[in-house]
Order: sequence, then structure tokens, then C-alpha cells
Amino acid sequence: MRIRLLLLAGVAAATIAVLVVISRAFPSAAPGHRLAGPLPARTAHYLGVYEKGEPGSYRPIGRFGQVAGSQVNLAGYFSGWPETFKPLFARTALAHGAATLVQMDPTDASVAKIAAGDYDDYLRSYADAVRAFGHPVVIGFGHEMNATWYSWGYGHVPPRTFVAAWRHLVTVFRQQGADNVTWLWTIQADIKGSGQVKQWWPGGRYVTWIGIDGYYYLRSDTFATVFGATIAQVAAFRKPVLLSETAVGPLAGQPDKITDLFRGMAAYRTLGLVWFDITQDQGVYHQDWRVEDSPAAERSFRAAARRYLARRPEVTSQ
Repeated sequence: MRIRLLLLAGVAAATIAVLVVISRAFPSAAPGHRLAGPLPARTAHYLGVYEKGEPGSYRPIGRFGQVAGSQVNLAGYFSGWPETFKPLFARTALAHGAATLVQMDPTDASVAKIAAGDYDDYLRSYADAVRAFGHPVVIGFGHEMNATWYSWGYGHVPPRTFVAAWRHLVTVFRQQGADNVTWLWTIQADIKGSGQVKQWWPGGRYVTWIGIDGYYYLRSDTFATVFGATIAQVAAFRKPVLLSETAVGPLAGQPDKITDLFRGMAAYRTLGLVWFDITQDQGVYHQDWRVEDSPAAERSFRAAARRYLARRPEVTSQ
């Protein structure tokens, strides 16, 4: 998400057909199902975070882990084009028990030229640095491409061009021997005006995890309305799902909705979540997403993480 102009639209109501898909695929998570009480298994393993600015210090991530009462095991940052991989940050994250998650975004690049190989020197250099690091790294490219607010997204770049660029990037990394990468294909949770996610699907050979970005803006938001329809859409791709960028705003009622987010994460059997721990303060779609400045939200986050997260020590790459 970062700083961006969101369309002033809520989540579209799910159709009856989508509700049926959700209820069949995830019976314990169907809309209307009461998520109170113990769940059959805790399958969410990952708690990640994005902090503001360049990853020059691990201290903000460490502070978030203390507030959350649970050690972060995915440390995320956004990487513009043609920024290099940050091995010092990755080593620091590793020393704290976390894998690095990088969203490589073609901010000043032509997606068509990426697909054509014009940036291969940069990609090979990046892949070599990741390979030399030698530990699992989660990498996404052109996140939220099914939405309209980024230059590589819906309405700006044809889906087939994006798909070609994604496949080419993955191929270059594999040719360089960077086999320690977990490929995270990150889409925006379905909202009015977004494109059909299947148009941007590069194929199972090129994706390890599916990432879904979505936020609780208002008190009416629930896990089912924010994420449910999108999870149903990607179920056919048969890949694990990570809530790759999410948070609950104060206007949504943070303490209660944090609990709802974690319950839904577990009920839909996702891998976990990556919290967008950044202050924006620019209206309903750019709220203060942190939990540190609300004792009630902090208590809720700690309790939910303790109840619904089953920890796994390391990301496994494909």
C-alpha cells in the first residue's frame, strides 16, 4: 500500500456464487460463521511487519515484536527499481530469527522491457546477491498489480505483459542459481474497480505463495468482507496464502477487529500475516495503522497472536 491514492470505494458485496465457493472450500470460515471458540488447528506460522523507510536499522522491527508479544519471523521492505538487495539487513533479520521479505517494484522501469530482457544485468546482479546470502528470502514483484494506483497495475500495463515480466524475472533468478527464493505473487484484495486476478496469474511453476493485501478501514469490515471473496478466487491456484500486507485502522475499532483478523487468518488456514506498522493520518484509507499508541489494541494483538499463531522457524523456498 505505502502512500497511495485509494479509490473511494468499499469492498463489493460477495455474490451468492462466491459465498458458496467459500463455504465449500473453507466451511469453518464461511460468512456468517461464528469464529468464537477454539479452532481445530493453528496453521498460521508467520508474523511479519513493514516499518517506515529504508531498512537501515532492525530496531523498529524489534520494537514491534516486543509490542506484539511475539517474535517477528518475516521482516519486510519495499525495493524500488533499480535498488540492490540489502544483505546487511537480511543478515540482521536472520540473526533475529526472521526471513527477509522484499517487494521489488518497477517504479521507474518499463514492465515490457523487463519482459524483453533489457534489465537482465540488474536482475542477474540482484539474483547473485540473494544467492550469496544463502538463506531463504521471500521476493514479490509489482505488488497489487490488479489495482489501478501503481504504474505497473491495472489500466497501465496489460496483464499479459506483466505476466511475461514476472516469468522472466523468476527465470533469470533460477538461471543464476538463486534457489533460496520463495516467490510471493501479491494481489490487492478484491475491491470495486480492480481487475480479475486470474488475468495476472503467471502459473504455478512461477509462484510459491500467493499474497493478498487488504485492510480494515471501517467498523463494518470483517475478514470475510475484506479477504473472503479473494481467497475463494485464488483457491483454484492451489498455493498457500499469506496476508502479505494488512492492518486494522482506529476507525474500524482496532481491538475487536484485530481479533477478527487473527481469527479469520486461522479459520481460512492462511500462512500468517504481515502488519503494515506505519502512520499515515491522511483520511479513512490512510489511517494510523500502528498498535503501539493504543494500549487496548496492543493487548488485543498480543492475545490474538498468542492464541492463533503456531510458529515455524524458517521459510522454505521452492
